Amino acid sequence: MPLVSKVCNISMASIATELMMGRSLAEMGLLEKKIPHFGVKESVFPFNMFPEVDPLLGPEMRSTGEVLGLADSFGMAFYKAEEAAKSTLPEKGTVLITVAGKDRSGVLGLARQFLDLGFEIKATRGTQEFLADNGIRSDLILKLHEGRPNIDDAIKNGQIQLVINTPIGKASQYDDSYIRKAAIKYKVPYITTIAAASAAAKGIAAFKKGRSGVKSLQEYHGDIR
Repeated sequence: MPLVSKVCNISMASIATELMMGRSLAEMGLLEKKIPHFGVKESVFPFNMFPEVDPLLGPEMRSTGEVLGLADSFGMAFYKAEEAAKSTLPEKGTVLITVAGKDRSGVLGLARQFLDLGFEIKATRGTQEFLADNGIRSDLILKLHEGRPNIDDAIKNGQIQLVINTPIGKASQYDDSYIRKAAIKYKVPYITTIAAASAAAKGIAAFKKGRSGVKSLQEYHGDIR
């Protein structure tokens, strides 16, 4: 609620209080307004303090705070939110893509986005073969149980700048949590959903197009009509 209030310049707490007191939205005379900017909320997690904990999210509360990215485009707002959460997205380098079978249909457009941005792609065997079958180039990288050099080595040696890993789940024969744990240990940004990865690509594209200048909250509010 506080972040929505900041983005829209509306006191949501006051409106909620009025509603609980029995007034209707119609009675408050609220008008629809055009909001020309975007706001992205990002949670802040303390996983760097617990290196052996799998950062995969679930229903339990794990965040210790939240930040807000404001910008004139969704991509830049997402980039700012990640930067504020101490997970700055890279401008160049190599993206590791390893996704569960259920997510492969969404990975094609995502891989093309990162290639268009100038990134190289490393992918695990199943993902790499799927990309190759659809005409997308990527380099094979070994999983931990397949030998060396592997994903853990590449992250440790600074050869990976962004990790995209949608979890396989407990049904898998092999645990993939080491990928996420290594990313945290060596401070490599990591993403666990296709939707967030696509947003990250848009954020990087927006940042490379032109850095957003400093703009006060009051200036953003002044643009609302």
